[in-house]
Amino acid sequence: MTRIATPATVAEAPAASQPLLEMVNRQLGAVPNQFRMVGNSPAALEGYLNLKSALDKGELSAQMRERIALAVAEVNGCDYSLSAHIYFARNVAKLDDTEITANRNGGSNDPTAAAGVLFAKKVAEARGRVSDADLSAVKAAGYSEAAVVEIVLNVAFNVWTNYINAVASTVIDFPVVHTKKASL
Repeated sequence: MTRIATPATVAEAPAASQPLLEMVNRQLGAVPNQFRMVGNSPAALEGYLNLKSALDKGELSAQMRERIALAVAEVNGCDYSLSAHIYFARNVAKLDDTEITANRNGGSNDPTAAAGVLFAKKVAEARGRVSDADLSAVKAAGYSEAAVVEIVLNVAFNVWTNYINAVASTVIDFPVVHTKKASL
């Protein structure tokens, strides 16, 4: 059971959140529970959507952003985020199940992506306190300093969604997948 109310419809959300939720509906064809729940705070929803939009314009591909989301959801034991990102990884980023499994484990079947996902996993696990060797390894794999910054910001963005879903106990509205850890 959810611990923070999730408006059942866009019309039941705060008025200032409704145009933002309609935009989500146009983009995704639905408004997942997470967005409606975050919409309890129009400011939080606006910040969430603006950060996502900014990250979409960065150096990291949609596939790489999904890979990071999968690794971070697994690190944090967030079933909601893992379920959502497996759905998006398959249906939007077009990652196959072998790749998704590798991403959940902090790797990839692509050597360059593997370095970035492993770095993201280490950032999440170490709460940003990665070693010089970790940073050198991701740069040696071809990631620019801008891409490294974006990896860290994608980790932070996904940690936030993991945490808000844990606090809220958001009802999963995607095909349910459980993390290897005890769920948050």
